Amino acid sequence: MTRKVLIIRVKEGLRGRNAELFTGVATKFSCRIDIVGAGRDKIINAKSIMGVLSLMAMEGDSIALTAKGADAEEAIQALTRLVENDFILENK
Repeated sequence: MTRKVLIIRVKEGLRGRNAELFTGVATKFSCRIDIVGAGRDKIINAKSIMGVLSLMAMEGDSIALTAKGADAEEAIQALTRLVENDFILENK
């Protein structure tokens, strides 16, 4: 299992387009990816747009990601890059 805590740094938070980009990256991987927002007990499937939106993560909030499966490390790395690049996709 791989775990990473990230801080949302963009004004829009993890809503709208950012949530769509986040779940889009998450669905590229076969592993199970869960997300928990700061101060929340609910574990959300990171591949679910409705679930990610329900976190209502705002600028400055932290989110904890956990991934289990064959490509867990790669998934966490890709989602970390997305969040740390302020939801700007890399051209690869």
